[in-house]
Amino acid sequence: MEIVTLPPTATGPAALFTGHVWFDVIAPPQPGIPPLKVNLVHFSPGARTAWHSHALGQTLHITEGAGYVQSRGGELRKVLPGQTIYTPPGEEHWHGAAPDHFMSHLAMWVGTESPDVVETTWAEHVSEEEYPKA
Repeated sequence: MEIVTLPPTATGPAALFTGHVWFDVIAPPQPGIPPLKVNLVHFSPGARTAWHSHALGQTLHITEGAGYVQSRGGELRKVLPGQTIYTPPGEEHWHGAAPDHFMSHLAMWVGTESPDVVETTWAEHVSEEEYPKA
């Protein structure tokens, strides 16, 4: 057993997020095991990811606040603490805080060690027309 030294809290880059987002790496890849990745992500009110997909899917677990998730062409879904959301491989989606609440979630996904597989594919930002109003 070992206590893993984690990197400091990082700011979500503007190319991938709208608004103020911070994340803490909870489970960095470990040598010799499948690359499970876990981040605790904190969204300020109105902050959100850009549209994106994961080669091997993603699971989110809402830990606090209120937010939204949506798959491309799908229903806008409000999310609250205690809810878990699974997005299958290749499905474009976004997630983020409600316009009037902070929101935090655990983001979990399996990375890939193959240089031929893109782990996460990022697309355009969620527009103001697509994002729900308060």
